[in-house]
Order: sequence, then C-alpha cells, then structure tokens
Amino acid sequence: MINYFKYILIKPRIYILLFLISIIGSCSSSNVSDATKPNGDNGKVLSTKQIINNADWTVTEVSESIKWKYFHFADLFNSKQSVTLFDINLDDEPEINIQYVKSGFLRTTDAAVSARAVTAINGSYFNTESGGSTVYLKKDGNVINNERKVAPFKADVAFTFSKDGEVSIVKQPTSGWDKVKADNILASGPLLLYNNKIIEQLDKSHTSKRHPRTAVCITNDNHLIAAVVDGRANEARGMTTKELAIVMEILECADAMNLDGGGSSTAWVKNHGVVNHPSDNKKFDHNGERGVATVLTFGK
Repeated sequence: MINYFKYILIKPRIYILLFLISIIGSCSSSNVSDATKPNGDNGKVLSTKQIINNADWTVTEVSESIKWKYFHFADLFNSKQSVTLFDINLDDEPEINIQYVKSGFLRTTDAAVSARAVTAINGSYFNTESGGSTVYLKKDGNVINNERKVAPFKADVAFTFSKDGEVSIVKQPTSGWDKVKADNILASGPLLLYNNKIIEQLDKSHTSKRHPRTAVCITNDNHLIAAVVDGRANEARGMTTKELAIVMEILECADAMNLDGGGSSTAWVKNHGVVNHPSDNKKFDHNGERGVATVLTFGK
C-alpha cells in the first residue's frame, strides 16, 4: 500500500519534469527565428550592421578607381544573401556612361564591352515586350525618353551626372525632370535614402516582397557604390526595398536609389564577365542574364 501511494505522488512530478524538458527542447530547436540564434563569437547575437561589417568580403581591385567586392551571407535578414558591390572613388573622376536602346533589348555584357568599361550594372525599367525605356532618360544633353510608363514610386528619383564630373541622386522636382540641370539623367525608384535618412517604403508587392535588387548610392566620402543583390534561389533569397535601404545605410550611403531588379539585376566585370547570379534562367549561376534597355557603365 505504501509503495502504491509513493507511485501516486511521484507520477505527477515525472509528468511535470517531462513537460519542462519538452519546452526547453522546443526553444532550442531549429524552428527558432534566426534573430535569436547566436551567430557571433562567444555566442553573441550580431546586429545586421555587425554581420555586414564583419563579413570577410572578397575584394578585387579592378582599376585604380574601382573595387569589386563580394560576399555570400549564410544569415542576413534571417536568410541566405549573395551581394556584389562596386566601390567607385568619384574623386578619381571615373568614366560613367549610360548605354541604351530605344527598342529591342541590350545585355549588360554587350553594353559594357561596347563602352570598354571596367564594370557595369543594369539600369532602369523598360518595356518587357518591345524594349526601350519606360522612365525619363537623358543622355549627353539629349532627352531619349520623356514618357513615364511605370508607377510613380518607380520613377521618383534619378541618377544624374554631368560633363564636369558632378554625380548626384536627385528627387524628382514637382516641375518635372526637364528642370534638372544635368547632362545625363536616368530615372528610377523607389528612393531608399536621402540626406543620410532611410525613406519609408510603400507597401507594394514590388517593394515588400524579396527580389533580386540593383541599387546605386553616393557616400558621405564621395564614393559611388553600386550594389547587386541576388535572389529567387535557395542560395540567395533577395531583399525587400526596406532591407536594401538598411544595407545601403550600413555601407555609409548618404543618398541611395533602387534601380530595376528581378531578372534584370546584373553585375559585370572586365575579364570576368557576369559576376553575380542573374535569376532569369532560374538557376544560381552566371548564365541567366536578361536583356534590358539601359545599362550604367563605369571606367578608369
């Protein structure tokens, strides 16, 4: 009888113990958000800024003015991310150009080779059926396209540069792009940062879903950074424009803007070819390049 009562008393304690063990086990499982996982030395949780700044970037000096950087993040924004950067010193007055077609399509590779560029990235939005720019485009003082055939937030900012070497990221004036005094203007959007402040992003499918991304910025120390983020692959999920803005801020950009992305996102380097992983072929390789309408090329 005594043993029976001991069993009655002990049994609930066993259940309680098993319950506590199950809770502890579930908290330590792989289902916990990556944001709570230790991902630094000594088990410390790293911030997004620490993850980016601590990354062992592969850095290649492709010219005196231009550095090509790459890193494949195992855990950035709780996902795998593949990021290519071109860091261009504007104090060296690099050669910047816009290559374009009015109809049909132009590969970033072909535009770069034609311009004898050192590096190149895809440009802004275009007509996916017939080609040609769907945003404001001005080249060497001549307006190539003045019609906006995209949502306003995709054309609210422009990358501009002039013969005197001035490079800027400019908000669209209420009076229109014709009032902007620059020899070369390529509109796109959305705006990511302005005067060192992150711009709140609209809740649109284009902005809030993760996609491959291309962006440019001007830093506080007068560098131009072109960023190409891979996506639509298990090896690289892509970013929202909010996440992209955070990355550009961490890279010390003062003003930054989004360019065309998705299958268009392409980064090219002389003697290396396409160096990111364009997604148009749905494979994580260098062969999925898509024809576009505008390409930004950089030389010197």
